[in-house]
Amino acid sequence: MDEQIRSFIAIELPDELKIRLKNFQATLKLPKHNFVKWVSPDGIHITLKFLGNVSYKQIDDIKGLLIPIVGSSKSFVINTSEIGVFPNLNKVRVLWLGLSGDVSSLQKLQQDVDRSLSKRSFTPEKRPFTPHLTLARLKEDCFPNERWEFGELIKGVRFGPSHVIRVEKLFLMRSKLFPGGAVYSKLAEFKFP
Repeated sequence: MDEQIRSFIAIELPDELKIRLKNFQATLKLPKHNFVKWVSPDGIHITLKFLGNVSYKQIDDIKGLLIPIVGSSKSFVINTSEIGVFPNLNKVRVLWLGLSGDVSSLQKLQQDVDRSLSKRSFTPEKRPFTPHLTLARLKEDCFPNERWEFGELIKGVRFGPSHVIRVEKLFLMRSKLFPGGAVYSKLAEFKFP
């Protein structure tokens, strides 16, 4: 039987931004907020397409689909922007950091990846692509007042000066799930010309 690889296509963040994210998260962590699951900065990336479980046989096919996309793309620059939540501050489920700058190039890259992979039986995304970095998720079983309390904590919080992200590579990533969270590794790297 062919082993299944949980995988996705993403843009990695620079190390200095990961350090800033870690420090930012530390300022918001409160011991009483055990209902908040913080995303490890080492695992924060810009996901362009989640593939789910694929076989080893499919990996080469996926690489082959990504090569022409990257070959016809150019590097671009995006920036971190403002803190936000899904769905709103009264019912927080996800805390995220927004992205600005050349977001149109990022959206085009995501659409090209999605369109190309849909030709190989990967389901196209139904929701519009909203570029962001997920910083934390609130546990499903937390109480409404805890969601509201967390929303109150982050009201008016700023990330600080914008951080520049030079998008020069695309990665095919592997995600292994463990009780402590997911561990990511690179299956392939594609550099823009």
